[in-house]
Amino acid sequence: MTKRWMGAGLMMIVCIGSLGLQAQTQKERAEITGIAHVAFRVSDLDREVAFFGKLGFEEAFTTVRDGKILQEFVKINDRQFFELFPQTDPSQPLGWIHVCYGSEAIKDLNANYIAAGLKPSSMITFPTGNLGFSLKDPDGRQIEFQQYMPDSKPALDRGQHLGAGRVSDQLIGFEAPVKDVNAAKTFAATLGFDTANEGGNVRLSLPSDQDLTIVLHPTHVGDVPQFLLPVEDARKTAETLRDAGLKVERHDKLVFVHDPDGNTLVLMEATKETHRSRIPFRHNENQ
Repeated sequence: MTKRWMGAGLMMIVCIGSLGLQAQTQKERAEITGIAHVAFRVSDLDREVAFFGKLGFEEAFTTVRDGKILQEFVKINDRQFFELFPQTDPSQPLGWIHVCYGSEAIKDLNANYIAAGLKPSSMITFPTGNLGFSLKDPDGRQIEFQQYMPDSKPALDRGQHLGAGRVSDQLIGFEAPVKDVNAAKTFAATLGFDTANEGGNVRLSLPSDQDLTIVLHPTHVGDVPQFLLPVEDARKTAETLRDAGLKVERHDKLVFVHDPDGNTLVLMEATKETHRSRIPFRHNENQ
């Protein structure tokens, strides 16, 4: 009898331990895993797609509503895209609209944010078939959070539209102006980012994505966001892009190129010996 209860007790302990481990694992998965896409509103979709084509990035798919293109997706890699929205009204501002972060447990991430006092939207299925939600940052800018679903357009495009001539195969971060650096830092920490002060700026990173580099700095007149992609050789990259008909600026290991609407891409020479997160995006002359 005693042995039977000892055995039952042992099984119960193992079961409870297993459930606890499962809950802990699920909680750990309810986090941001990296950048899924950055979205721009552009004045001319065809011209924008042609620009990215000169960088070697291919158009992957579109979403259509009422016979009109709602979004155009240009592929960086199987899990990252540039999302392009057409300007449908002259009053709509051009340029960066939002960033979307990926997660492998989107419902739990939503619940965690609610518990932390944030106000995320309800869960929805986006036109691409991904599941996710959005919320506003302290500047009122929208941020999206999505999980790639098995039958979504990004999932069905896996392994396709990966241009052999891509200037880079990863978007590792961005630099953006914010109205209040301290408020932005607190908000980012609540989202799950590691934060560090650097002068008057704040740098964000993720334990799950060591390459991710996001720099937030006080707003200055004329500031525009910059988006960072690593390249093997800055000099050769600059030459290749000039040969493709693009205007570029190279400052040592940084190559700056602008899309037709003025959005700035920073192509940074990065090797295994380079600690990517320590290199500044913005050339000093432009600060």
